[in-house]
Order: sequence, then structure tokens, then C-alpha cells
Amino acid sequence: MIYTVTFNPAIDYIVNIDDFKIGEVNRVKMDTKYPGGKGINVSRVLNNLEVKSTALGFIGNFTGEYIKNHIENEGIKTDFINVDEDTRINIKIKSEKETEINGLGPNIDEKTLEKLFEKADKFTDGDIVVLAGNVQKSVDFDVYAIIQERCSDKDIKFVIDTTGNALICTLINKPFLIKPNKQELSELFEVDIKNKEDIVFYGRKLIGMGAQNVIVSNGGEGAILICKQGSYNASPAKGIIKNSVGAGDSMVAGFIANFTKTNDILEAFKWGAAAGGATAFSLDLCTKNEVTALIDEIIITKIN
Repeated sequence: MIYTVTFNPAIDYIVNIDDFKIGEVNRVKMDTKYPGGKGINVSRVLNNLEVKSTALGFIGNFTGEYIKNHIENEGIKTDFINVDEDTRINIKIKSEKETEINGLGPNIDEKTLEKLFEKADKFTDGDIVVLAGNVQKSVDFDVYAIIQERCSDKDIKFVIDTTGNALICTLINKPFLIKPNKQELSELFEVDIKNKEDIVFYGRKLIGMGAQNVIVSNGGEGAILICKQGSYNASPAKGIIKNSVGAGDSMVAGFIANFTKTNDILEAFKWGAAAGGATAFSLDLCTKNEVTALIDEIIITKIN
């Protein structure tokens, strides 16, 4: 079974405004809303790629119910924990420049957190568990590492997509895959990463620290995989960027969807790159047809 865990889901409220001006009344040209949160995005793309998963995490009140109902109507199984405070709303303003306003989300107390730990204790050998996104300030930053440690006696593949110390502390538990982007990799090591060679160098450091596989998304230049077999570059797909939200999550989902079928790291990397590109070229998360249309464009080359 594949599980995705999203501590702080959101409704992503996306508004298109011509010539957005701060301090003035702005008229919305077009708006839409989607269930959001990195783990939820992964579950939604997996579902689009005809791979089943169960979405876990914390939801609250009418905004939380919107997320639960929306993704269940898409055919995704959920096992959320209810909290007293509202699930947050994130506002994405699309104008000449893209602006994001992200909500705080509900507090998670120890009793509520323990409910998630109890669910994690039921994970079994062969499961893939995606721990994605930042957690609320009310939760210890190393909570992902705690979940890994509670499952240390089982053969579970953990996929970690978070940043900073929250990511670093998971490495001792040898996660199957981590996926920082270029900027996040720079911040991890407090350096200015300028090129592919730098990405490979610091990606190798993450391998040395415990990660089994590292994918670094590199914007318009594609993505780089660092693994035991070597380092590989995925060329970027060609298209018009319409949406930056969820592209990284789609890359994770595309990778997992293919790996569960092929057990081939490089082929999974190719599907991940195609899924990330397909979402970037769409208004919502990618569909299977959009991903397969890009597969032949993605060229995987080994980096010497």
C-alpha cells in the first residue's frame, strides 16, 4: 500500500487578476479552488496515473470536509484525523507576477499526534510512505524522523519531501527517496549552487548522509537523479508554463507510480520528470494522458 501523510492540508484558492495592485481593490478575472498540500497532491496524481493510495493527515471543520469530499469523489481513499480548528486556505494570485499567501493551519496537540502515530504503527512490510510538506509550529520539526523510527523494524520505503533540519534529521533512517529543489539544496548546505556539477556534488553528500536516492528539480533545466548507479540528468519537457503549484509533488508521484510497476529507478525518474512537466503545463495537476504525451521528450543521460 502507498500512504501519503499531509500534516497541514489546504484549500488552494487560485485567482487570476490582470495587473494586480497592492493597496487597491482588485477584480478577479477567473478563480478556482483545489484540495492542496504536498501529500494530497501526490495522492491525486497517483490516482490520475491509476495507482491507489491512502491519504492521511489532519483536517478540520468545513474547509477540511471540502478537501475530504473532493478527493474521495475522485476515488482516493482517506483516513484523516479530525481537529477542532479549520483547515487552512492558501491564496495563489496569478498576475504579471505570481504571489502566494499561505495560511497557518490548525495546531496539533500531543493527543491528536498520537492518533497519527498509531496509524503509522500499522504500516507493514512493502508499504511506501510519503511524508511531504512542512509541519505546523505546534509539532516538533523532527516528527518525520520519529515516524520513520517507529517503523524501523519493517521494510518500508519512506519518501521525504520537506526542507531544512526537518529533512536532515530523516537521513539517518535511510529514506528511499528525497526530493529537494535546487534552492532548497542550496539552503541545506548554505552555499550558492550554480550548475549541475554543484547539484551532483551536494546530492552525493546527501547520499553519504543516508538517503538512498536523491532527485533535485532544477526548474527549466529539468531534474537530476543521484543514486547508487550514478548521477543522471532528465531533460526538460517543452511547453508553456501555466502552473508552478504541485509540479514537484507530481514528480514524486510519477516516480512512485512507475517504480511500483517496474522497480526500475531510471525509468521511474523519467516518469517523474514527465509528470512534473505535465503539471507545470496544466492548470491543475497532470492527467495520465498529459504525462504519457511527454514521455518521449524526456531524455535521461548519465553525468560523468
